[in-house]
Amino acid sequence: MGQRKLLVVDDDRNLLELIRMRLESEHYQVTTAPDEVQAKEAVRAAPFDLAIVDLQLLRQDGISLMEEIRQLSPDLPVIILTAHGSIGSAVEAMRRGAHTYLTKPFDARELLLQIERALENRRLASEVNRLKQLLAERHDFSNIVARSAVMKQVLERVAHISDTDSTVFIRGESGTGKELIARAIHCASRRRDKPFVAVNCAALPEMLLESELFGHEKGAFTGAVRTSRGLFLQAHEGTIFLDEIGDMPLPIQAKFLRVLQERQFHPVGAEGPVAVDVRVIVATNKDLKEGVRQGLFRDDLYYRIHVIPIDLPPLRDRKEDIPMLAGHFLGKYAAAMSKQVNGLAPGAMQRLLFHEWPGNVRELENTIEYAVAMARDDIIPEGLILPSGAPDAGGLVKPLKEARDCFEKNYLIRLLELTNGTVSSAAELAGKYRADFYNLLKKHGIDPGDFKKQL
Repeated sequence: MGQRKLLVVDDDRNLLELIRMRLESEHYQVTTAPDEVQAKEAVRAAPFDLAIVDLQLLRQDGISLMEEIRQLSPDLPVIILTAHGSIGSAVEAMRRGAHTYLTKPFDARELLLQIERALENRRLASEVNRLKQLLAERHDFSNIVARSAVMKQVLERVAHISDTDSTVFIRGESGTGKELIARAIHCASRRRDKPFVAVNCAALPEMLLESELFGHEKGAFTGAVRTSRGLFLQAHEGTIFLDEIGDMPLPIQAKFLRVLQERQFHPVGAEGPVAVDVRVIVATNKDLKEGVRQGLFRDDLYYRIHVIPIDLPPLRDRKEDIPMLAGHFLGKYAAAMSKQVNGLAPGAMQRLLFHEWPGNVRELENTIEYAVAMARDDIIPEGLILPSGAPDAGGLVKPLKEARDCFEKNYLIRLLELTNGTVSSAAELAGKYRADFYNLLKKHGIDPGDFKKQL
């Protein structure tokens, strides 16, 4: 990879020169601009990988310059430099698209760290966009939301491994979208024009599951009135997705292991083996290592399927994705029900963000479907989000003190997530003195260091 090209904009020429020298010593190619005009001319003249912009310029503020620059280069990440007294404006810049901000005087190591993070995020976003464009040729995968870094990394792995034939092991709680990711892998692979066959191993009894997977000969058992090819043969040259693999009975595990090892199997009642060419993707919401210890899952099969692991995060760990997911589902069900529902009230969105989502994306989809069905206006009110009697609402009312403490703790956590664990910035957003804010953190046992993003 060639040198990364950075643009630095600051009307302090001494600082501009210091930043240039520091970045060039780290092998970046640096262009400097002491004012807004030269900055925009530079962006028009050549592509950049990242821009560093001072918040207070001579004739224009850094936020408006950032927005003008991003009109010329929409994917360009921007780091804002700000004086200590302008942190509120810097946070506003992040809300309007900046990658992050640094307060002057800043540590050179912190600047380099943030540059590396921004460049890595841009690379991940590029991979995700490439994958989505590929998938869009055949399917609508708009509900694979990848605003959060953890989901961007999942989709980057999907893009990276799709063209291999290695077995993929997807692990995630119920409702996290395991089949959706399996379909994404298939559609991005060279097998995309061949069948994708999905089966839930927990949905069928042992005898029926065996004949469904491997097929059977006519008369092989009572009720076998005709020969069946089975799902493995139906998926020949394509992909087979085995969901809830942890519920596969031990006798069928042995037969499945032979398919993985030898790429052939015996249909029920058949005299000889049948060869098959399939890409295998399995998924589970269980701890298969514990299943091996309990004798419920074969250890040799576990190591055969655990080739390329993909861990899908629960929705409570990727709450940045909730607004986009909610918007997707709202549009989907408003169209299906022919209703003019255009958005959610702020209180409704707050409820979505503070809920823990034990049912994950599936629960969120059910919640939005219910709200759209019950909505009488074009904006969904707070009362239609997880009310008593709605899907997965639980109907439990906490005591006032417990509810207040729960809200306060979640509020502090969201502030620290927004400010990357910077207590002074979080306290300013909350309108609290720093000492008082620390007391609140101590009260709820929250460590700001847990929110410092790592590479």
